[in-house]
Amino acid sequence: MEIIGRALVAVVVMAVVAAVFPSVSAANVNSLVPAPAPAFSSDGTTIDQGIAYALMLLALVLTYIIH
Repeated sequence: MEIIGRALVAVVVMAVVAAVFPSVSAANVNSLVPAPAPAFSSDGTTIDQGIAYALMLLALVLTYIIH
């Protein structure tokens, strides 16, 4: 029963905090405007690195199969 009492106290404390603090921070949320996302750019090195990893994985698998 002691655990239930502590859980009830924790829930009440969280409810009070949730009731008090969102009203304080809600004014700041509306003033923030999200920045636009940067445009996707690929210089080709990511693609080259992906191909290299795939070839290394293929070499590893073939090595295990042969041995």
